[in-house]
Amino acid sequence: MTGRRVVVEGVGLHSGAPARVTLERRDGPVILVSGALEARVSALEVASTARSTTVEAHGGALRVGTVEHAFAALAGLGVYEGVALVVEGPEMPLLDGGAAAWCEALAELGAPSRRPGLRVARHATLEVGASRYELSTGTGIDVEVCVEFDDPRIARRARWTGDADDFRARVASARTFAFARDLDELARQGLARHADPGSVVVLAPEQILSAGRLFASDEPARHKLLDLMGDLYLRGGPPVGRFRAVRPGHSANARALRRALDEGVLVPA
Repeated sequence: MTGRRVVVEGVGLHSGAPARVTLERRDGPVILVSGALEARVSALEVASTARSTTVEAHGGALRVGTVEHAFAALAGLGVYEGVALVVEGPEMPLLDGGAAAWCEALAELGAPSRRPGLRVARHATLEVGASRYELSTGTGIDVEVCVEFDDPRIARRARWTGDADDFRARVASARTFAFARDLDELARQGLARHADPGSVVVLAPEQILSAGRLFASDEPARHKLLDLMGDLYLRGGPPVGRFRAVRPGHSANARALRRALDEGVLVPA
């Protein structure tokens, strides 16, 4: 039996602040609520892409960080309407480091699903700094990422072709990861100090630190795929068609998505 309200709680990855999100069944498109303000996902703007995606609306009065994992779950399950995410705190909670907990919450809520409202209208290749995005038309959803880390332990590719069960089983479980060489800089910035070790994979030259469960070679690529899906969800995606990203990142994702929309490569379905 599904309910009309589900609460998830945890700690923000970067702020370390308590974070609580209440998922509520509501008519209309998916909305984000913070304090007395609310906005449709389609009305959100990307405010920051520093190690995560922060969105805002109402001239910055509504601002929420680290939305990509929750949005990836919505995208992977095809939820584009009937849900409000009511956020208490500056950012979404890290939870399991991926999107599995968000998928469980949406399933408990009984959120409806449908096809995305975005499609690839024509073939295009978009270069954004060191990243490349290859788009082509098609009748199904086909999203792929290719990472190019200089580490033979990491598989380079991950792909998802639109099946919600496959997203739950294989993509949603991919955890946030970090390279050991970046930890000192994160500490200097005051970031990721309160992360649960079981929610983050640390890639060090001598070993891979993966508390709680075994590390799979394609887990970083699957997490990059998850992040890309969350970023695409901001504009109604992932789109119908093929969307391949080489060396994706939050900043490049946002810029490529804006270009694809401005240039008519991505259009309403």
